[in-house]
Amino acid sequence: MTTVAGKRPNNRKTALLAALVAVAMLGLGFAAVPLYRLFCQVTGFGGTTQRVDAATAERAVSIQTQGRQLSVRFDSNTGAGLPWEFYPEKRTVSVGVGGKSMAIFIAKNVSDKPVTGRAVFNVTPEYVGQYFSKVQCFCFTEQTLQPGQQVRMPVLFYVDKAFLDDADADDVEEITLSYTFYPVEKPENES
Repeated sequence: MTTVAGKRPNNRKTALLAALVAVAMLGLGFAAVPLYRLFCQVTGFGGTTQRVDAATAERAVSIQTQGRQLSVRFDSNTGAGLPWEFYPEKRTVSVGVGGKSMAIFIAKNVSDKPVTGRAVFNVTPEYVGQYFSKVQCFCFTEQTLQPGQQVRMPVLFYVDKAFLDDADADDVEEITLSYTFYPVEKPENES
């Protein structure tokens, strides 16, 4: 068989190219989740909040806020299989844009064995996530509670002043910060 130009197709090159494309697609498949997570953290997409260190927070916030106040509502849930009571100490707080605030969540293990959980979170309205910065949060690490143990877990946060420059945020009066704790399965040799 010959091609239009009179040359035979090189099956090895075609097979090699197809294999390289397949490997590249597989690599992109594995990289998609961490890249998407990074994209959400950077942009606040999907209600993902920003995580900042204490030094960044000190530069970004003022001690006394002037002007716009927002209501921040806290929502708490537990996933199936997590024998915990989990709720915010206060359901809502009033915060000034640009000022730090703190919320306390209570978690209690109501089972007779140690249980480890991890919280996932989001903010609504979703586009506000890019302005909602957490300095300290129990959601940054797994939490293990002993049988009957109850803990108070703080969240230190602020709404960045850049929020005031976003025309889409002009009508926002309330932000909801929602957490859901899920059980973390530990290998049997770690129990």
